[in-house]
Amino acid sequence: MEEEKKSPKHVAIIMDGNGRWAKERGLPRLKGHEQGIEALRRTVRATIDLKLEILTVFGFSTENWNRPTREVNGLMRLAKYFMKTDVDELHRAGVRLRVIGNRDGIDPKLRHMIDEAEKLTADNRQLTFVVAFNYGCRQEIARAVRRIAEKVAKGLFDPKTISAEMVQQHLYIADLPDPDLIIRTGGEIRLSNFLLWQSAYAELIFLDTLWPDFDRNILQQAIEEFQRRDRRFGCVKA
Repeated sequence: MEEEKKSPKHVAIIMDGNGRWAKERGLPRLKGHEQGIEALRRTVRATIDLKLEILTVFGFSTENWNRPTREVNGLMRLAKYFMKTDVDELHRAGVRLRVIGNRDGIDPKLRHMIDEAEKLTADNRQLTFVVAFNYGCRQEIARAVRRIAEKVAKGLFDPKTISAEMVQQHLYIADLPDPDLIIRTGGEIRLSNFLLWQSAYAELIFLDTLWPDFDRNILQQAIEEFQRRDRRFGCVKA
């Protein structure tokens, strides 16, 4: 009997290529980001249709603050727009929204919108939708180490007992399984400080497709590629 193909439970996506998509069309970069929001909406709907459990996307990195001020301000406006226009629809669709990353320095209004969206959708179970915003995994790991060090300083446990599992427990989404599949669009072949710890055994797929052109068919093809791979996790089958 042919072995049943397993779909990933947790798919993570580095949404790259908005700026180049706009440049190819002679448009301002922000227009590419606006089309990127449309691609994100399509992807969330496709993820629900395909019955995946968790979708994590890289929305804004800690390094993105180094972009031109006009572009950063535009991205923040788009983030507020998404929170204002899409959260109710996500809630009706049974999506639980989680936002991970450092919220210090984010506009207080946007921070409040994120807090309220998480509260509103907290009990939904159709899909967990994680947005990494003002996020970098090196910073996430440093944060986890600081929290562990604080507990050691308080005498809560012996530093000799620190393990990989303990570090994992202090990461942003310790309650969720690691991603099975990480997709990066835009033609670059790197993780760019995204879920470095959590991607230890993830399958990686790099696509030339620019993010605004991403759709259900491309997601389905990536999942089919995932299903063709032999995941051994360091073991050898007898």
